[in-house]
Amino acid sequence: MDTVIETRAKPGKYLTFALGPEEYGLEILKVREIIGYIEVTAVPQTPHYVKGVINLRGQVIPVVDLRAKFGMETTNVTEETCIIVVEIAQDQRKFSMGIVVDRVQEVLDIAGCNIEEAPQFGASADTGFILGMAKIGESVKILLDIDKVVGEPVLNELAEGKTSPRQRV
Repeated sequence: MDTVIETRAKPGKYLTFALGPEEYGLEILKVREIIGYIEVTAVPQTPHYVKGVINLRGQVIPVVDLRAKFGMETTNVTEETCIIVVEIAQDQRKFSMGIVVDRVQEVLDIAGCNIEEAPQFGASADTGFILGMAKIGESVKILLDIDKVVGEPVLNELAEGKTSPRQRV
């Protein structure tokens, strides 16, 4: 009999997407919409991974380059590049934020028996933003806690005015 390992990731529907060869998943309930890549207006004095803002039907939404946030090399925009607009919760308030991804893949219904805890790499690597690891066939998809990836850290840095040099491709 299989034992179910308790993880922060819940069984259910996840939107999967790719950054280069790596595959990730977001809880579908956090996804507001997916749009093709549109021009982003740069905002001075923002962290290097904040691309800027977009005007989406009258709402100004900050946009984060997920590759830059994860320390990956940035790439050129292609016809598959998308902005996933997610809803972030912080201090009982909700915010919309865009994340730039290489390509959206599919929505998967992931069973609890296919989700494992994030591996521990010791004190040198923070994996607190990973809800769990989903085993789908022969591949593994990293299930992200999007509130911890781009919610609190980004909003705090923007509020505090922390900056670093902008990297442009």
